[in-house]
Amino acid sequence: MHNITATSRVGVIGIGGLGHIAIKILHAMGAEVTAFSSTPDKKQSILDMGADHVVNSRDPEELKKLAGQFDLILSTVAVDLDWQPYFAALAPRGNFHTVGAVMKPFEVPAFSLILGDRAVTGSSTGSPGQLRSLLKLAARADIAPKVEFFPMSKINEALDHVRAGKANYRVVLKADF
Repeated sequence: MHNITATSRVGVIGIGGLGHIAIKILHAMGAEVTAFSSTPDKKQSILDMGADHVVNSRDPEELKKLAGQFDLILSTVAVDLDWQPYFAALAPRGNFHTVGAVMKPFEVPAFSLILGDRAVTGSSTGSPGQLRSLLKLAARADIAPKVEFFPMSKINEALDHVRAGKANYRVVLKADF
């Protein structure tokens, strides 16, 4: 969809259930991947899954240094953030694409888009053909999610684990009744 190639520079916001898979896929495609994470403890794990760089998303100075660098920034978070530093980090003709269900509207100053011929897009899933291609790539590159299992009887503990930011990276409930 966004014509990612081995020369693309891509940022991924939110390294959880969706974001960690995005890093693995983008790495397999050959892109230079920067992960934006609010959890510094995950840095080595994020690098091990294929990110080239990890940026503390809570450090405004680190974000400012990235102005004009990314062909694509993929947001997987479902929380409202200060989006302006990410729009500023887009290269000319860059795209900010969200797959995270943020409930607040994005505030996008017109000149953030106009001056760099940039775009803001979103999607829920790809076409059947895109999904087939993605699955072939995942099989060829041996891409699989990192999963933690909790028994359904401990759903409250699982939710607390996720809310505390301790999930590494996908939490799955397993029926135990």
